[in-house]
Amino acid sequence: MSKQLKYKFDYIENCNMCGDSNQHHKIIGKRLNQTQGKSPKKKIGITVTICKCNTCGLIYSNPQPVPFDLQDHYGIPPENYWRPDSFVEDDAYAMHKIIRFKELRAFKEGMKFLDIGAGLGKTITLAAKSGFDAYGFEPSQSFYQSAIDKMGINPDKLKLASIEEVIYPQNTFDFISFGAVLEHLYDPSQSINKAMKWLKPNGLIHIEVPSSDWLINKIINFAYRIKGNDYVANLSPMHNPFHLHEFALKSFIEHSKKNNYEIAFHEYFVCQTYLPKFLDIFIIPYMVRTKKGMQLSIWLTKK
Repeated sequence: MSKQLKYKFDYIENCNMCGDSNQHHKIIGKRLNQTQGKSPKKKIGITVTICKCNTCGLIYSNPQPVPFDLQDHYGIPPENYWRPDSFVEDDAYAMHKIIRFKELRAFKEGMKFLDIGAGLGKTITLAAKSGFDAYGFEPSQSFYQSAIDKMGINPDKLKLASIEEVIYPQNTFDFISFGAVLEHLYDPSQSINKAMKWLKPNGLIHIEVPSSDWLINKIINFAYRIKGNDYVANLSPMHNPFHLHEFALKSFIEHSKKNNYEIAFHEYFVCQTYLPKFLDIFIIPYMVRTKKGMQLSIWLTKK
């Protein structure tokens, strides 16, 4: 690894989304603090246990590795985290969420939009072009600065802050986005509840997260077991992209029961399979039909 990362390890007693005791959860394997490849048993490193909640399907590590400083994960140069083409404005980027919002709600020019974990600010730019009064916040100092310097985001529209510390007035935003963010957060339940306070009545929160039922992870895990490995492909809590959770639709159904919101819409995206291309002809239609794609896209609204 390029630098030494220091962690504390927090033991998880209950599912973050449904509250179920970990005594009812399944241990599905171990995850290294680096990419595992075909033979993780041959690699030296630190492992954490990966568990799955039998009630709501949330996948998480136990213990949860928490860096002493969040910048140890996200304070890296953006060029080391994103591909070079990520620094080019792209109107197609995240356009599906703008289109879907306008299908689900009557749109009015100037509606307020908030991007949680804004990264390089591309969604803020796209939302502004689409008629929203767009804002965001980003916890990584390097990502925040690149959004301003390289992507031209107005500093008045973008805050440098984490969701734990940022403050907005209640009932401020019509549309809030967790685009590929919730899986990085140590307390997704609290983060959803905090965002709900910022949401206007009849507003929408859009969340995109890795699905805990993704077929490709199941295939890789099966291949590991055949070779006698007790490792799994799920999550990456101690290496890029630092995924801490995978979610099922039921994770949000169970969470909504105790937290005064409801699910307005959901869908699955297959995304990249990472398999040989000739297999995609068979695998992709199956994943579409069985809803075992990589990404779960879900829309929440206040009751």
